[in-house]
Amino acid sequence: MYSATYLSAKIEEIASFPERLRVVVTNLIEEQLDTNYRNEGWTVRQVIHHCAESHMNCYIRIKWALTENNPVIKSYDENLWSTLDDSIQMPIQPSLSILDGLHYRLAYIMRNLSITDLEKSFIHPESGATVKIKHMIGTYAWHSNHHLAHITELKRRKNWK
Repeated sequence: MYSATYLSAKIEEIASFPERLRVVVTNLIEEQLDTNYRNEGWTVRQVIHHCAESHMNCYIRIKWALTENNPVIKSYDENLWSTLDDSIQMPIQPSLSILDGLHYRLAYIMRNLSITDLEKSFIHPESGATVKIKHMIGTYAWHSNHHLAHITELKRRKNWK
């Protein structure tokens, strides 16, 4: 599953995510940004801010795994974070800008990982699971596409341009 071809494709999905997201959300008006993508789900605005926050955590976790021996990482409650004022009211541009630089850095690091680096890991405190860097690449490619699909599906259902 973690072949060089697979990892390369996932890294390219990660690298292209900020631009793909920007294309989908650029013309949305405030009312659309404040629309829940599903019943009792987050708003589009919250999804965008969540992606920036989650992917920042991904970056930090990879750096820890590369520089420490199987560290226990810090978890966070993404649902509580999504209720904070910045997630609810802040314009999306700062998070889009974060994603631009962050995904450039993520892709850069990921493209330059050795076979040994791909096997490095951290421990997630909530599950106790050991998570390898190569797994993180697939997970965050999926995470990017998953949240992008929330927005594109909402736009399709609402017939937004």
